[in-house]
Amino acid sequence: MPFSGDLHERVANAPTVPHGLPLVVLLTGFTDAGSAVSGLIDHLRETASPQPIVVFDNDVLLDYRARRPVISFDQDHLTEFRPSRLELSLATDALGQPFLLLAGYEPDFAWNAFAQTVLDLAAEFEVSGLNWVHSIAMPVPHTRPIGTTVSGNRRELTVAHSVWRPRTQVPATAGHLLEFRFVENGHRAVGFVLLVPHYLAETENPDAVIAAADKLMASTGLVLLMDAVQERREDYLARVDEQVAGNEELQQMVHNLERRYDAYMAGRNPDDDTYDEGGFSERDLPSADELAAELERYLASRPSGDDDKPGRG
Repeated sequence: MPFSGDLHERVANAPTVPHGLPLVVLLTGFTDAGSAVSGLIDHLRETASPQPIVVFDNDVLLDYRARRPVISFDQDHLTEFRPSRLELSLATDALGQPFLLLAGYEPDFAWNAFAQTVLDLAAEFEVSGLNWVHSIAMPVPHTRPIGTTVSGNRRELTVAHSVWRPRTQVPATAGHLLEFRFVENGHRAVGFVLLVPHYLAETENPDAVIAAADKLMASTGLVLLMDAVQERREDYLARVDEQVAGNEELQQMVHNLERRYDAYMAGRNPDDDTYDEGGFSERDLPSADELAAELERYLASRPSGDDDKPGRG
């Protein structure tokens, strides 16, 4: 397929896309605590039968030197080149309901052109709305449900699902820009930010993948098959709990986080702890760096094959 000169090219013999489908956007890049987004992309590529409609051009959008593609070397020759993928596909959920899935890397370049291209495709297919998710590290315990911050113009979802509503400025992602442009153009849009335990942010956390899927199901009405990830979640959390039980410092950290989390959710401050208005405070918490590294080393050292690696679907 020759490149058309645009940011993307249409796939020959692509499936016909029904109008009015939800658009699900999953972009990896700036932050992906717990591998929530990358894990869900992998899972949906295996379980939702995505059929590519549009392939975005890496040479225009991707900084290869910052995010190098993978090449396989076999003793004395190269066997496979695996470039990064950013595609718009027609996928189906567990009930056979179709949806549009824009999944892959976050573009490094041409954000405005990329956002306009997605808007044009959304208009062409008359999508019912934009639904996207990403994840950040927060001082919260793994023993409580993963919370979310919700943005967009679907107030019913903000009221039902947003547990943290800060007033702040953060580094933007391409997903933020898409949401901003969709709302600006009068389309329905919702973004979910998962608040993943900071000491597990560098691990592949199935709990975060499931939380991402749950939020997208709530906003779209889709039914995503998550049984395989659920099985990995139980094993993963059991290993985390085993490590915490054997380390007094970890136990104290989790206890402090639980107390602060429960107090925040109840709308009160525990003892002399203070909070930023609308958010959690990390003051007086132990540094998570060494604890996270210890947990990651422990989880990585446990016997496991490629098929049960935590966080991959």
